Amino acid sequence: MAPLRFAAIGLNHDHIHGQVHVLLRAGAEFVGFHAAEDDIAAAFADKYPGIPRVADARRLIEDPSIQMIVSAAVSSERADLAIAAMRAGKDVMLDKPGMTTLEQLEAVKAVQAETGRIVSILYSEHFETAVTVKAGELVKAGAIGEVVNTVGLGPHRLRKASRPAWFFDRPRYGGILTDIASHQCEQFLFFTGADDAEILSASIGNRANPDTPGLQDVGDMHLRTPAGQTGYVRVDWFTPDGLPTWGDGRLTIIGTEGYIELRKYVDVAGRPGKDHLFLVDRKGVQHIDCQDMDLPYGRQLVADVRDRTETAMPQARCFKAMELALKAQALAEAASGSIKS
Repeated sequence: MAPLRFAAIGLNHDHIHGQVHVLLRAGAEFVGFHAAEDDIAAAFADKYPGIPRVADARRLIEDPSIQMIVSAAVSSERADLAIAAMRAGKDVMLDKPGMTTLEQLEAVKAVQAETGRIVSILYSEHFETAVTVKAGELVKAGAIGEVVNTVGLGPHRLRKASRPAWFFDRPRYGGILTDIASHQCEQFLFFTGADDAEILSASIGNRANPDTPGLQDVGDMHLRTPAGQTGYVRVDWFTPDGLPTWGDGRLTIIGTEGYIELRKYVDVAGRPGKDHLFLVDRKGVQHIDCQDMDLPYGRQLVADVRDRTETAMPQARCFKAMELALKAQALAEAASGSIKS
C-alpha cells in the first residue's frame, strides 16, 4: 500500500516539527513545504534536506497526489488554509489553536461537514505526551473509578526575546485561553468522556509584561459537563529560567476510587526524565515511568485518512475543545473589559 503523501504550509511555530515527525514515524512521505519567510524556510530545509520548498502554496494544495496538509502557520491564518485544503480534497492536521475566533470555527466546521474531510488538531500535550496516553489507558480500565474532576496546569516559559511579533498581537495569536488552554479543554473532554461542557468562569490577565500589552500572560477557566463532572484549567507564561525544561505541565484526574497525577515534562522531586505518572488507589501509591509508551496518534491518523474513520480523535471532540477554549476566551475578555488589539 502506497504511503500517505503530505506537505507542510506555514512553519511559523516550532510545533511544525512535531507534526511532521508524527507523520514520518507513521510511515508517511513528506513531499514538499511552503513558507513565505526566507529565514524560516532556510532553517526548516536544514532539518529536512531533500524536501523541496515550493514557492506557491497553491501548487501543494492543488496537487492531487498529496493527501494531507499540515500547518503551524500564524494562528489566525490556519482556518482559511484548512478550508482551502479541504475544498481541494485534502485532509488537514493543524497546530493548536486550529482557529482564533468562533466565526472561524463555524466556517471550518461547515466545510468539514460539506466535504467529509478530516480536520485534526494536534493537541500535543495529549497525543505526543506518553504519560497522558498511559493515563487514558488506566482511566479506561477503571483504575480510579468514575472521573469526577480534573485539574490541568499548563505553565510555559516566555522566551520573549526570541518570539516573533505576531506572538504578542492578540488578534493573530487568539489569546492565552484560545491558544494554550485548548490542550486542557481537549483533555477534560477525553478523560471525562463528555461530548459537551459549559464554561462556569474564566479570566485572563497581563501581570508581568506591561511592555507587550497584547500579550496575556495568565488565564484560567472552570468547566462542567452535563453529568456534573468539573474541571479547572490554569495556563501561564511564568516558568522561571531555573526550571530545566520549558514548563512543569501537570494534570490531576480525580476518580471515585482513586486519583492520577501526571508530571508531564519534569519531576521537581528529582526523578530524571519526563512522563511521570503517579497512581493512588485502595492498594497504595505507585510511580509509573511512561517514557517508553507507544504514541499511536500518527499511526491512527494515517489509518483514518485511508479508511475514513475517526480512531485518532473524534472529529466532534477536536472541534468541541476549540469551542470551549474560544468561549472561555470571550467570557474572560468580556469580564475584564479588555480590547482585542
